[in-house]
Amino acid sequence: MRSVQVPLGDRSYTIHVGNGLLSKLGDHCRRLKLGERCVIITDSNVGPRFADAAVRALKMAGFVPSIITVAAGETAKSLKVVGECYDQLAMKRLERKSFIVALGGGVVGDLAGFVAATYLRGIPFVQVPTTLLAQVDSSVGGKVGVNLKAGKNLVGSFHQPKTVLCDLEALTALPEREYRSGLAEVIKYGVIKDADLFRRLEREMDRVLKRDGPTLANIIARCCTLKAEIVAADETEGGVRALLNFGHTVGHGLEAISGYGEYLHGEAISIGQVAAARLSARLSGLPEKDADRIHDLFVKAGLPVTLKLAPKKREALFEAMRLDKKVSGGELKFVLAQSIGEAAWGQRVPDAEINLVLNTLAGGDPARP
Repeated sequence: MRSVQVPLGDRSYTIHVGNGLLSKLGDHCRRLKLGERCVIITDSNVGPRFADAAVRALKMAGFVPSIITVAAGETAKSLKVVGECYDQLAMKRLERKSFIVALGGGVVGDLAGFVAATYLRGIPFVQVPTTLLAQVDSSVGGKVGVNLKAGKNLVGSFHQPKTVLCDLEALTALPEREYRSGLAEVIKYGVIKDADLFRRLEREMDRVLKRDGPTLANIIARCCTLKAEIVAADETEGGVRALLNFGHTVGHGLEAISGYGEYLHGEAISIGQVAAARLSARLSGLPEKDADRIHDLFVKAGLPVTLKLAPKKREALFEAMRLDKKVSGGELKFVLAQSIGEAAWGQRVPDAEINLVLNTLAGGDPARP
């Protein structure tokens, strides 16, 4: 088992990466001295696979768990579902020392974390991410929230988990599309902060796609380490943490205009990262060959890299991007790369440049200016 520390003073916690961690959930919670009563929030896909094991592990450690199951998919991240969760927590008589277990992918983690952050003005929660995307990114760092019709994650909070348990065995049950979606966040870490990781992904993508255990353990632990470093330096996204949004300005906008159903998150930010790479080549000095490498790695991972939008849809995309949390003074701000492994946040990008890059993405392979 590998362990990664997230150093945040009295909110510090440990990320554990290994096999069989779900069966040890109760032991980890007992060491954290959490309250006896707890609720597992999961979804209709993950619950049937893993909820019984989580309940069993918690009961064996002396806890009194119950389950809330929400519909699978991005639409669960809504204020309506949050309200339904509050009602169930009240019926189950959770108290300030009680805790929530987020058992699922990024949607469940964001939803359960937001419920934990706001119920009784904040109760503890534990992340048990069951998707690759959640293990390397969304379960770490304490950003929790839900969507509005106007845009993604517009309502949220910062609420750090007590621990994160990344059980590699959960990934064996992950559908292929979901698994590939998670690779978009893995590639992102290479682009923004770790050129060695990016080169490793170029060399070993075939092994990664086969879900080789030792390879995955190393890569997931490395991504968690990189995110922990960023979160420790900037917990509430006042500066360097914005680097984690590489590709997300276009990606979140694309998710919003497609009703949070057509694209998985990783698929949307794959397109967004290719767009950001092309913008970086035009505006921030990223060598064209490196923009090509970024494009080609997403292709190798089996992720989408092209985008064709009718004029009205493109207009809607710009409207959605302008509702993004990273907009300042009405101007779109992007994370752009200077080289693979180095990026800068808060970069102003004119609409004309975005339109030019969107035109290239609409042209199909290889989507190069």
